[in-house]
Amino acid sequence: MGVRVLYIEDDPASRKLVERTLTHAGYHVVTAERGLEGIDVARSQEPDLILVDINLPDISGREVTTVLRRDERFADTPIVALTAQTLTEQRELALAAGVSGYLTKPLNVEALPDQVRFYLDGGRDHIDTKTLRGAQTRYAQDLVVKLEARIRDLETVNAELQRLDKMKDTFIQLTAHELRTPFTLVQGYNRLMEDNPRFRDLLRADGDLRLLVEGMTHAIDRMNSIIDEILTISRIMTNRIDLSVGPTDLGNVVVKVLKGYLPALQERRLSVHFNKAEWPERMLADWELMELTMSNLISNAIKYTPDDGQITLRAQVQDKQVWFSVKDTGIGIDTQAQTIIFERFNTMHDTELHSTSKTAFRGGGIGLGLALCKGIIEAHGGRIWVESSGYDPDRCPGSEFLVMMPLIANQSTM
Repeated sequence: MGVRVLYIEDDPASRKLVERTLTHAGYHVVTAERGLEGIDVARSQEPDLILVDINLPDISGREVTTVLRRDERFADTPIVALTAQTLTEQRELALAAGVSGYLTKPLNVEALPDQVRFYLDGGRDHIDTKTLRGAQTRYAQDLVVKLEARIRDLETVNAELQRLDKMKDTFIQLTAHELRTPFTLVQGYNRLMEDNPRFRDLLRADGDLRLLVEGMTHAIDRMNSIIDEILTISRIMTNRIDLSVGPTDLGNVVVKVLKGYLPALQERRLSVHFNKAEWPERMLADWELMELTMSNLISNAIKYTPDDGQITLRAQVQDKQVWFSVKDTGIGIDTQAQTIIFERFNTMHDTELHSTSKTAFRGGGIGLGLALCKGIIEAHGGRIWVESSGYDPDRCPGSEFLVMMPLIANQSTM
């Protein structure tokens, strides 16, 4: 391949003109529309010469030059500024930024190939040392002013994001509280019906009606569970979680959770490897929150493990710490997704495939389960992470969620 030239220019007409002219002269031309894009292209293509417009929509051509000159690969690469600005000061600032030369628009297309060859052969535009130093000082001052302006802009944007995030948290919390009241009433009426002797007789006599009532009860319990999760994560995110610490048999917690999921495990033919003797019988923790944590981790393993798969629960006590893990033979987790999987409202797959089931293969949720686990474990002074070689629904490499936490909850976290 011939000499490669990169042209960074936001004006399509100028890009096409230069590309056509230099291609006709035997050069291989690559282009970019913006400064940051041009930097990426330069790093990947490593051109022999770079032409850059001074006025770009994101960062200036001078700033592009400064960034590239810091990369040793481009320390000696000819970088030529192209601009309609003809003021001497603009030329001096460009040279202070590190360009090799400065060409003004409109370009002389007949002379352009020879001008490019001049810079490729080591040619440079020169100014006297005193003028260059003065231009470098002005350029540095311009960079400081731009940096200060961008910092202010970022601070403004960050403040707005924090305000919106707080509004979102408040809205979620208020919505959960507002939903709780009517569902509590529905749950109460449902229990009154179930406790009514005549209604119980009717349920025994009518199997279809009994199934309807059982479905309604399950739906109410599921909704209350979602509301509880929303309120708990809200307390975690606002540092208002209160741990009710007491003696906790973590093995019994797991046993209770597994009993709740037994029908799903049997239906999906999922085998569970669990040795209660490995798990600590006495640790100081919040029983209910640890139950919620284990429920979410086991539910997660069930959801992302195909039928006939395997789930392994292990624990080890060492140096006043308990290490435990939930490992599955499921579809795995993409390596990039592993960095965000514990964030709120993060769902692993396309929401169009979403379902509300907590146990069906690839069943859904609202993306709070793992965020809850992280918040609860960290509130106890521990940490949680995931290990998986990647996402592959055909090979099913599996995932392992690992937890390390003290046997005695860190009181300072409460």
